[in-house]
Amino acid sequence: MELNVVFLCLGNICRSPMGERVARAYVEDSPWAARVRVTSAGASGEEAGNPMDPRALAVLDRHGYDARTPHVAHRITDAEARRADLVVAAERRHLDALTRRGIDLSGGRGVLVTSYVPDARPGSPLPDPWYGPAAGFEETLAVLEAAMAGFLADLDRRLRGASPA
Repeated sequence: MELNVVFLCLGNICRSPMGERVARAYVEDSPWAARVRVTSAGASGEEAGNPMDPRALAVLDRHGYDARTPHVAHRITDAEARRADLVVAAERRHLDALTRRGIDLSGGRGVLVTSYVPDARPGSPLPDPWYGPAAGFEETLAVLEAAMAGFLADLDRRLRGASPA
């Protein structure tokens, strides 16, 4: 069994590509590297064609994550969403946008990034750094990193055929 994971935010220029790069790094260091594909997309097409926010790239680079592979923002297609075994969203509204398009996210196929963060308030969003100073990208990265142990544990359950959390 292989898993197709999509990180999802609004425009696909900061939170979701950061999540993709962080998750890829953790997956590459896991026993499931050959069995998990991690990508990212946006719930909206307003940033389609744009590169990743330079502040996100700078934070990723400072922390040793892939900041060199080019990124081009895109809106998630229905086919992409249906192929995904797991959609990891920055906010509930991003999952709701897919549901309104008729995408079935039942059975734990759609989760919030923060659902993997110990002691996070249920339903809380991944901090959106786009509107603020560059320091906000550090906070977003810290939350993504805090989510990785729970994310990897979920991948393990899914790959072993157990019910998702």
